[in-house]
Amino acid sequence: MADVVREIERKYEAADGARLDGVPELGGLPGVASVVDKEPFELDATYYDTEDQRLARGHVTLRRRMGGHDSGWHLKLPADPKDPGVRDEVHAPMADELPASLAALVRSRLRGEPLLPVMRLRQRRTVRELRGEDGITLAEVGVDEVRAERYGPGGGTAEWTEIEAELGQGQDPVLLDAIDVRLRGAGLSRSSAPSKLRRALDETAPKAEKKAEKKGKKQRGKKGAPEPVPTAADVVMAYVRAQVTAIVELDPAVRRDVEDSVHRMRVATRRLRSAFRSYGAVLDRDVTRPVGEELKWLAAELGVDRDREVLTARLAERLAEVPRPLRLGPVSGRLRTFSHARRTGSRRHLLSVLDGARYLELLTTLDGLAAHPPLREKTAAKPPEEVIRKAVRRDYDRLAAHIGEALAAPPGDSRDLAVHEARKCAKRARYAAEAARPAFGRDAKLFASRMTELQELLGDHQDSVVARLALKDLAGQAHAAGEPSFTYGLAFGREREIAAEREAALPGLWAAITRDAASFP
Repeated sequence: MADVVREIERKYEAADGARLDGVPELGGLPGVASVVDKEPFELDATYYDTEDQRLARGHVTLRRRMGGHDSGWHLKLPADPKDPGVRDEVHAPMADELPASLAALVRSRLRGEPLLPVMRLRQRRTVRELRGEDGITLAEVGVDEVRAERYGPGGGTAEWTEIEAELGQGQDPVLLDAIDVRLRGAGLSRSSAPSKLRRALDETAPKAEKKAEKKGKKQRGKKGAPEPVPTAADVVMAYVRAQVTAIVELDPAVRRDVEDSVHRMRVATRRLRSAFRSYGAVLDRDVTRPVGEELKWLAAELGVDRDREVLTARLAERLAEVPRPLRLGPVSGRLRTFSHARRTGSRRHLLSVLDGARYLELLTTLDGLAAHPPLREKTAAKPPEEVIRKAVRRDYDRLAAHIGEALAAPPGDSRDLAVHEARKCAKRARYAAEAARPAFGRDAKLFASRMTELQELLGDHQDSVVARLALKDLAGQAHAAGEPSFTYGLAFGREREIAAEREAALPGLWAAITRDAASFP
């Protein structure tokens, strides 16, 4: 069994040989009632990664550590892309081999590559606990005296001392800001390395690797060197790589059933597939088309539970709006039965998909495509202003045609279908504009925002169509069971009103979007 804790910490540089008495007085900080010095203790950890450091490149650390209160296997995963100090730490009991629960969480990155011991970190830790009035630990500030030993040929050793401030579970991060002021006031500075492992890898790297890195930094830092002119390929591939990274990084969250992770991963697959279609002038469609089909498959697998949950929530909301005297029969029970009947054991099925060869092969294909994109050289090398604007405009024109069909269609199935097609086009135009932001800045951002507004309106209309079909089904089931179906009819009528309201709002919104589109795309 694995346990998960949210780790929020900050690291500071300290002079070699520093002890805890070198840390400034920490009493009097907001909410701190007492400061308790703990006895020093030893930690001994072996860190694992692939030969090409796939985990480290993804800001993931995996270690087997002895000592302290939490001996065992620890996996640290990024939890906030804006703050490397916020990570989810997954613990598993001590074992000789990597526990299956942790192995699953790194599968999207490893994809069959063997794990090797890459670093041994031994440290002496001295901790000072900051406690509240109730004796609860609000934060810990500790001094770590670290010795790193790199495994493998050419590996070296390194020693350093650092100070680490870690927030207690569920505590207010404002306390870390107050600690930060104290530590900086004492002449300490935030560590340049996001983790001990990263610092150890940098300081123990073979001489040839250090030399190459130093040369690269020198080249990048040359004064007067002209900035490379971005191309259409640069803009498109930045967006593509961001979506590939999102899919891989969200994999552990989906496996852990983190809230909204399935939806976010599904959106990343859709964005990626949409980029392939919108920017066919930059990326060879003969190469991206089959990849797009695999992304469509993955999105469908991810959407099984999501679509059911969204529909059930909408039906529950609509039925709850019916006045209680008019809710006839076992409405809530009927909805539960309806929802459970649509379950397919999809949670277990989704995990089997993520462990399957087809999915892992898709991730490998995406990595290859990101590293070696199938560029259409003549177009890809052009300035983004020329190629990107044309692509967004093409998507917008396609959307305009479908909006025209929706506005002209008579009420009923034909209009519902036209609105649904327009919604899909709005989503594609939105994603194309998102990719265009590095080239067009605020204009692309505003256009994408408009597309989001339109997509939400059209999406609510489509959700109403689906809800009405489900309510009709519920009414039929209730009737067959000898239950009143009156309540479902009332909810059906309200959904029809909502669809009509969205249809009535569409012309005005589209007129505003058309005016804005005079400047972009």
